[in-house]
Amino acid sequence: MAVTDAQNPLVGEATCGTLLKKLQEIWDEVGESDEDRDKMLIQIEQECLDVYKKKVEQAAKSRVQLLEALSDAKIELARLLSALGEKSFAGIPEKTSGTIKEQLAAIAPALEQLWEQKAERVKEFSDVHSQIQKICGEIAGNLNINDAPAVDEADLSLKKLDEYHAQLQELQKEKSGRLHKVLEFVSSVHDLCAVLGMDFFSTVTDVHPSLIDSTGAQSKSISNDTLARLAKTVLALKEDKKQRLHKLQELTNQLIDLWNLMDTPMEERKLFDHVTCNMLASVDEVAAPGALALDLIEQAEVEVERLDQLKASRMKEIAFRKQAELEEIYVHAHIEIDPEAAREKIMTLIDSGNVEPTELLADMDNQISRAKEEALSRKEILDKVEKWMSACEEESWLEDYNRDENRYNASRGAHLNLKRAEKARILVNKIPALVDTLVAKTRAWEEDRGIQFAYDGVPLLAMLDEYAMLRQEREEEKRRMRDQKKFHEQQNTEQDAIFSARPSPARPVGTKKVVGPRANGSANGTPSRRLSLNSHQNGSSSATKGGRRDNRLSAPVNYVSISKDDAASHFSGTDTVSASP
Repeated sequence: MAVTDAQNPLVGEATCGTLLKKLQEIWDEVGESDEDRDKMLIQIEQECLDVYKKKVEQAAKSRVQLLEALSDAKIELARLLSALGEKSFAGIPEKTSGTIKEQLAAIAPALEQLWEQKAERVKEFSDVHSQIQKICGEIAGNLNINDAPAVDEADLSLKKLDEYHAQLQELQKEKSGRLHKVLEFVSSVHDLCAVLGMDFFSTVTDVHPSLIDSTGAQSKSISNDTLARLAKTVLALKEDKKQRLHKLQELTNQLIDLWNLMDTPMEERKLFDHVTCNMLASVDEVAAPGALALDLIEQAEVEVERLDQLKASRMKEIAFRKQAELEEIYVHAHIEIDPEAAREKIMTLIDSGNVEPTELLADMDNQISRAKEEALSRKEILDKVEKWMSACEEESWLEDYNRDENRYNASRGAHLNLKRAEKARILVNKIPALVDTLVAKTRAWEEDRGIQFAYDGVPLLAMLDEYAMLRQEREEEKRRMRDQKKFHEQQNTEQDAIFSARPSPARPVGTKKVVGPRANGSANGTPSRRLSLNSHQNGSSSATKGGRRDNRLSAPVNYVSISKDDAASHFSGTDTVSASP
């Protein structure tokens, strides 16, 4: 290799001139013609041009590539700024003068920073998208979402990121609300299952397995389907609770009725305090664990069945007790019944076995219920009847009191009787209005029900009418007695006046005629009319009263018959005197 390099004259420092000179020497030594030499030189020149041309083309191509790179860099810079929502960037040079490479070198740092910022922004968008996608999946019921969310790199502005953050916050708020609802539903299911004696875990698992995860390792389902199924489960449990409570209360009422019928001691009743404690409770008030368990209801059913069987053996005693209650209601309501026939009918029904004991008792309960309603409808009238009868008793006492001639004597207790008489008079004065009110209310009652209102078997209106007639007769009798008494007193007064007005036998006749008109004016016209009335009324009085009054009135009557004749003659004499001028 060293020998070859020593023999090669082209090796070493060489320029175009030295090479051309060396070529001339070689040509001279070889003896090349001028023509060949010219061709060779032209060829060398052409080859040099080709090399230069190639180099120029390469340089031009490199320049174009640099310009394209600069243009791409500027486009990328603008795209990054647009995607990031930035109007300007601090690292971008304000002036773009200089060579292409200088311009590229000036833009490159800004591009690097924007690429890094874009990568961070994409990561933020991806995180927000992932959370949004996860929450949307939880709401939709799809908990297994593993695909990475696609990020739109064309818009990575902070405004868009804030919109996604706002959307994420709304979804998180909705998730929190849904989770709160889920927990409320789960808590309600837990409480209802405790009251009903049901398995909470199996009930919740049937809705969604994630709801029983107490460690929080698995997210609880908050989907619409889960919420709907939870709500349906809660409604079903509440309805079951309502039905069980209603059934338990019915059993409790049956137990209490049977206990009361058979006089069950308190010691036996206390054994079922856990059953009867919710007799009056509402659905929301029952919250004790196991208060409505099926075994408790079955226990109450068994006890009711046992007492029913025991009740059948004591049917007669219970039926007669109800009949006694019914009779007591009728007695207090003053309704007339036939208790012996009713008891015989009960005995016949029980002995025949044609009626179920429960049906018989239910029928008697219905009779008692109707009797109570009937008694209630009669109560207002019966209260006024009691007042009326009490007033009639006071009226009777007052009449006896008024007939007592010694009622004003200063005897022991006279002042009490006097006070009672005053009160009795006030009460007696109210009787007519009370009777009118009773008649109106009784007629309204009868029109409303279409039946007659009877008081101990007697029509009340007939009683009131009879009382009104008797009271009217008694008032007429009292008025007639007062008139008779007044008439007798007036008659005695007039008779005394007649005796004093008659002339003595020793008086002259002329004097009698003179004073006749004056006597006529005082003792002739009016007494004659009253006497005829007296004779008629005295006759009726003697027919109705005793002999004592007849004897007392006999003398005035005879005297009146004599005085009439004398009065007639006196009238004629008076007329004669009056006729003369």
